[in-house]
Amino acid sequence: MSRSKTLKLFLIDGEPSGRIKCSLANWTGIAYKIPRTSLDKCKDMDILKQSGVYFLFGTDKEDNAVVYIGQAGIRKNGKGLLLRVQEAHPSIDYWTETIMFTTSNNSFGPTEISYLENRFCNLAIQANRYVVKNGNDPNPGNITEETESELEEFIDYAKIVMGALGHKVFEPYVSLTPENEAEPLLFLEYSGAKAVGKRTSDGFVVLKGSKLNPQITKACPQRAIKDRKKYSELIDETYTLTADVLLSSPSAAASFIGGASLSGNFKWKDENGVSLGELEKMDK
Repeated sequence: MSRSKTLKLFLIDGEPSGRIKCSLANWTGIAYKIPRTSLDKCKDMDILKQSGVYFLFGTDKEDNAVVYIGQAGIRKNGKGLLLRVQEAHPSIDYWTETIMFTTSNNSFGPTEISYLENRFCNLAIQANRYVVKNGNDPNPGNITEETESELEEFIDYAKIVMGALGHKVFEPYVSLTPENEAEPLLFLEYSGAKAVGKRTSDGFVVLKGSKLNPQITKACPQRAIKDRKKYSELIDETYTLTADVLLSSPSAAASFIGGASLSGNFKWKDENGVSLGELEKMDK
């Protein structure tokens, strides 16, 4: 069972849209969320000259959320994280903000940051919320069992901090939590399409293996057409989803699956054939 946590957020510039420092009680890690436009304000922050791991967040030309995950060691000139973040990153088209992780006691060496970069990168790929723009799989390095245990604990805390700072980069669309387990699976069949979905705190997830209607009607909403284009790489030649897909609402999901203007409250039904609209009435 997850325990309650106390996070400390320090608004460096006095506003939530500015630079933010985040720490957790009983954790030596520290995270900094910094807009790209505010990097120049950080040149006198000695802690950002340390070793650490950083994330660059942005969007690509198709409006997909993207992330680049990198590491930074201390250079001969005494600079680390901040300098590395300010350098060019050809694999990511454009990014708007960075989140940097380091420690209060400057305890990260080359082996530690290599391991963290590798683990963070693979966790982000598995969660499949962001397009990970790293060109190669980072080298995990060689570490002892003791160090691995310590770093895995660091990662557990970093996941919490990352989510609190607004990026669910490590959280799959449908996670096996008590909250999500309480939500029933919902089913939709329409004109050859056959899908399984679930309500979540983020919206409505259509699960991997769902089959879409190959046809798109004239009445199909533009949003659904755009969603099909956005997720085209996750739709195989048989119009079957190869990964979970997050849509904004049950109706958006129904239209995406059916290729037509469909009511999610009417079309999505539980295993007993009860519509989502009826289920919501029962919950009231």
